[in-house]
Amino acid sequence: MNIFQIIRDNLEAGGRGVLATVIRRSGSAPRDVGAKMYIDETGRSFGTVGGGLLERYVQEEAAGKKNDDRASIFHMKMDSRTVAEQGMLCGGNVDVLLEPVRQAHRPLYARLAELGEKGGRAVVVTALATEAFAKTLVEEGLMITGDPVDENSAAGYLDLFGERRPVVVGEGRFVVEPLFDRTRLYVFGAGHVSQYIARIADMVDFNVVVIDDREEYANTERFPEAGEIMVQNFVEAFDSLSFTGQEFIVIVTRGHSHDAEVLRAALSRNTRYVGMIGSRRKVQMIFDLMRQSGYSDEVISRVHAPIGLSIHAETPQEIAVSIVGELIQVRAE
Repeated sequence: MNIFQIIRDNLEAGGRGVLATVIRRSGSAPRDVGAKMYIDETGRSFGTVGGGLLERYVQEEAAGKKNDDRASIFHMKMDSRTVAEQGMLCGGNVDVLLEPVRQAHRPLYARLAELGEKGGRAVVVTALATEAFAKTLVEEGLMITGDPVDENSAAGYLDLFGERRPVVVGEGRFVVEPLFDRTRLYVFGAGHVSQYIARIADMVDFNVVVIDDREEYANTERFPEAGEIMVQNFVEAFDSLSFTGQEFIVIVTRGHSHDAEVLRAALSRNTRYVGMIGSRRKVQMIFDLMRQSGYSDEVISRVHAPIGLSIHAETPQEIAVSIVGELIQVRAE
């Protein structure tokens, strides 16, 4: 579940809170620009802006602003003296945007939660404390949700989508934040290992799609975290999936023949990652089949197989941890 879904659900329950977003960073501060944490009216926090002293100070600052209706920027300077005195591992300076989350912007957060799952080209514009608080979502086609802006301004904000991180504009009066799709993860196979892969991958912000031809396995009861579940023949499912070159594929079907079918189809698509479960002997057998199908050693060498980090995993839970660990590693490269 992403941070906007949490905010949406909190607002639907009648709550309110403060959203903290890292908008500037220098030095070795712990989290990158764009990191978010939501603090609700009871003081509970979701997400992280870096942990440790920074997170504690942000939580305290947010608690003091929970009734404010204007945004502000919290500046924290973590110099060498502060780092040494507090026993911290990271230094650097951080600016954190603190903004009120109120019922007036409930439709905007609901739309952000939806875009977080489905994706789309959009930016969020937040007014800072120098003027009345306002928040606007600008989507492709200049669709506006939230506080109104004129068409020229909306077009200018949307042009900043290519920045890929929050940008302070208008002489420091606005923060414009591009909204990016969560990385798509196609999990072929709906067995026990897949259940844990889906659960853990969702926690670390992958948009999980589970594919299996057995409805008794591929269903929301077994995969409540999945963004989408497809009950379909493995190979035919590829015709319904989108490929931009950024997608991840995990092959954990119920047998060698299905694994080979999925891998053969996957190798002809433009992807960021393809991984397949199995022993080294099984992997070598399937790789030989791929060579017979005309795939070069160069193409085959890009497949992560046996899948996952080498952590001596044995149980389905441990295997899932090793697989998602590898996904995180590749995504960060």
